Amino acid sequence: MFQALLHIGRRRALFGSAAGLVVFGLLLWWLLPLGEEPPGGEITFSTGTPSGVYQKYGELLQGELSKDMPRLDVKLLNSDGSQENVSRVATGQADFTIAAADAVATYTLQGKAGADLLRSCARLYDDYVHLVVSRTSSIRSVADLRGKRVAVGPTGSGVRLIANHVLQAAGLDPAKDIVPLADGISTMPTLLKEHKIDAFFWSGGLPTQAVLDLSLDSNVRLVPIGSDLIAKLHEQGDASGYYRAAVMPADAYPEAQRGSSVQTVAVANLLVTREDTDARLTEEITRTVIDSRDDIGGVVHAAQLVDLRTAIYTDPLQLHEGARLYYRSAKP
Repeated sequence: MFQALLHIGRRRALFGSAAGLVVFGLLLWWLLPLGEEPPGGEITFSTGTPSGVYQKYGELLQGELSKDMPRLDVKLLNSDGSQENVSRVATGQADFTIAAADAVATYTLQGKAGADLLRSCARLYDDYVHLVVSRTSSIRSVADLRGKRVAVGPTGSGVRLIANHVLQAAGLDPAKDIVPLADGISTMPTLLKEHKIDAFFWSGGLPTQAVLDLSLDSNVRLVPIGSDLIAKLHEQGDASGYYRAAVMPADAYPEAQRGSSVQTVAVANLLVTREDTDARLTEEITRTVIDSRDDIGGVVHAAQLVDLRTAIYTDPLQLHEGARLYYRSAKP
């Protein structure tokens, strides 16, 4: 009798173990599809200026990609900003980049080389236009920049593009009514501190470290860009349609803002690639971008705004097929 019970117990134990193995096997199959390894190879990612948000985001994303796709070598390439980034990807000098929607629209509307090949993987976060002056400056509006020395960013930058639009909306000719300097965010703060410029434009995520550091080190403030200019921006047509009214929260730069929010202009950033980029690679990169939001956002606060529910809205570009595959499989 005892032997019979022991035999039944062993059969039940074996059955339970076998069932457990089946469940475990099914779980492995769901998590790690058999025969599929993460994509490998080498890609180039065009970022931005060394002290800008694009560069920091690119560095952090590079680290996240190395975890998810250890056989993928991601090379980062500095740039002047959005305009140069779009050109690089369109012409094959880079495989992926971040660029503001107005820069993408300008490139495509001008029908430049490779414009028809551009595709997007995700809408990321918004850039906010900063107009920074000394606290004691007489500059209170964009129109007050007339005759002033103003850093507007390098020729290939997104800040140069948006600064020119904002100046024109205020009735100023960017080439004649100000003294324009082609400096970027790496030198703008020092020039302002040394009184070599009267103001500078910057377009970036909140907060941009270089502006934050300046606000802690020097007595500066942010000049509002009012809603009256938004209407005039939209009257310019074409790429200006991607600008929208926004409010810089009071805690973005506490020392500069002193408890006050600041009206300004914002534009969406897109993760951009080309139509001929491998679909599975693009799918997995899109997955990493969405999944790493919280980790990257802990350092680059703007990245906290990356959202699966809005990431698919990548106008003026179509979604890349690989990105579509990811969004179809993901649940908001």
